[in-house]
Amino acid sequence: MEPRLNYWNTSPKLMQAFLALNNAIESSGLEKNLMHLVKLRASQINGCAFCVDMHTREARRDGDTEQRLYLTSAWHDSFLFTDRERAALSWTEALTKLGNESPDDALYEATLKEFSEEEIVQLTALITMINSWNRLSIAFRAVHAAPDAKAA
Repeated sequence: MEPRLNYWNTSPKLMQAFLALNNAIESSGLEKNLMHLVKLRASQINGCAFCVDMHTREARRDGDTEQRLYLTSAWHDSFLFTDRERAALSWTEALTKLGNESPDDALYEATLKEFSEEEIVQLTALITMINSWNRLSIAFRAVHAAPDAKAA
């Protein structure tokens, strides 16, 4: 697959604004490993190979395990995720698969058991941001990194 265009080069001012918002969200206080899981799960749902690759690599670099990364798409059936991570992943799935309905009150209340109101805003902003990155990468066919030499 060939990229359609390089959106960073085509619209650098807009991409810098995206990056500034992304950096603000990432420094908002949510745990780094939780943010990696959220970004990975949304990217899996959206089918963004570039983002799945990038966020898997980043999570691995920051200490998450191969097993947890492999199981992120099936987290519902794994005991490797904390209650807080499960709440974040549930909220991620609901907002990424939004459709025509907002998340129900039961899901919101369950999320509130693990996150403060401020953290839910941070989490929602993170989910919104990764969905935006996914859409940019998919629309313009961003290409994921080549395999590591040692993995070949």
